[in-house]
Formats: sequence, structure tokens, C-alpha cells
Amino acid sequence: MRQWLAEALRTPADALPLERGTRGRPRLGAPLHRTDVNWSHSGDGLLMARGDELRLGVDLELLRPRPRALEVANRYFAARECARLAALPESDRDRAFTRLWCAKEAVLKAHGRGLAFGLDKLVFDADGDTWVLVDCDPALGTPLDWALHHFQPAPGYLAALAWRAATPMARPSP
Repeated sequence: MRQWLAEALRTPADALPLERGTRGRPRLGAPLHRTDVNWSHSGDGLLMARGDELRLGVDLELLRPRPRALEVANRYFAARECARLAALPESDRDRAFTRLWCAKEAVLKAHGRGLAFGLDKLVFDADGDTWVLVDCDPALGTPLDWALHHFQPAPGYLAALAWRAATPMARPSP
């Protein structure tokens, strides 16, 4: 990861100012503090993202059977998300759950607090095979502040990339 990032930023890997914020979120220090980075791994896959003048988060998940998906959703997701998942044919549920999980985690990672902030603090609604942010805790801004891209980076994996414009509050001090 460090080598890829160093090449992308045209910086020697040993001089890359990679650090972690107080909550463990990776970030670049000066002079690259206007570039945001995030990564995720699952199974044998690694997904990395970087962008300038924005906050981003990425999540990668291996597609696999999730027999407890509804149980997890009922415990951690919003009621309307659980209802959407429960209404799906069982054959479609694992994929929909994984897409929703990726969306939630990508936004929360971009926000900087990760899953600890609470999966229930943001609410998505299904739009075909994707999920759209429709409500969120004010600490996350508004749903219109966020952009979200669902994709399949490799066979057997699903991913989401979330981003919003960088703000002074979005980059806390170490």
C-alpha cells in the first residue's frame, strides 16, 4: 500500500508522511495533507483510494454466504433497511446486505469515526441493486453532502466508495 501510494504521489516511500488520527483513521501529513487516502481489505483483496480536496472512505467485502445477515441487520441497521432486506428473496439477500454494509462502512470511514460511530446513524434506501443515503446523523452532514459509488472491483467482491468535499471539521488535529 505504501509503495502504491508513494508512486501515485511521486514521493519516495520512506518520505511518505503517513500517520493516523486520534481514532486510527489513516491520513497524510504535511505537505500532502490536502490528499486523502483510505483502504480496505477482505479475503485476498485490497482496495485503495486517494483523492484531493475531499474526504473519502472505501469498503471492500468478499461475497460469501451470510446466514445471520438479517440478525445483524436487525441489531445494527435502521428499521426500514431491515424491512427492505427481509422483503428480498433469500437468494438476493446476501448480495443486498453486503452492498448495504459496504455503503455504510465507506461513509463512516470517510467521516473518520468508522463503525464505532454507529451503523444506525445513517439510513439508506434501496434503488435497484444499490443503496442511496436518505438520512443521517447531523454530525455526518446531510445526505446531499455525500456521493457514493457501488462497484464490483473483481469477481467475488463488492465495494463502495463514499466521498464529500473536505471541510476544516473533516480533518481533525492529531
